[in-house]
Amino acid sequence: MAVHQIPVTVIGAELLKEELQRLRAVDRPNIIQAIAEARAQGDLSENAEYESAKERQSFIEGRISELEAKLSNLQIIDPTMLNAEGRVVFGATVRFEDLDSGDAKTYQIVGEDEADIKNGKISVSSPIARGLIGKSEGEVVEVQSPGGVKEYEIIEVLYI
Repeated sequence: MAVHQIPVTVIGAELLKEELQRLRAVDRPNIIQAIAEARAQGDLSENAEYESAKERQSFIEGRISELEAKLSNLQIIDPTMLNAEGRVVFGATVRFEDLDSGDAKTYQIVGEDEADIKNGKISVSSPIARGLIGKSEGEVVEVQSPGGVKEYEIIEVLYI
């Protein structure tokens, strides 16, 4: 079976590593302590704290496994090292204008785990990103959105 590379920016990779470190060093020991304290309360069959702690432990262990798998398959992309000659690629920051409304937007195209629209980061698999990828400054792209087809003009492509 082929290993699926997961594209991520340098910052995104650091955030995943930090989350894994926190889960291992802080959350895991805390939940083990909570389980021990709940066990000390006696009858486990009617102990809501114990059940809750066990569920949380299961979630933490699952997330640790998920992060370990992701981190082993990351393809870290540093946007500052890209030379895509003005084309929109993974990691690029794109400023574009909605040709209907005239609204300008700026987004960085990032991996699934990094997407945060409020902070200007859209997933590489989003309809907007898929429409922009491979295009260059000055081009007009059509993107299928829930409200119908939108036209955007790419104003600027940055690798920052």
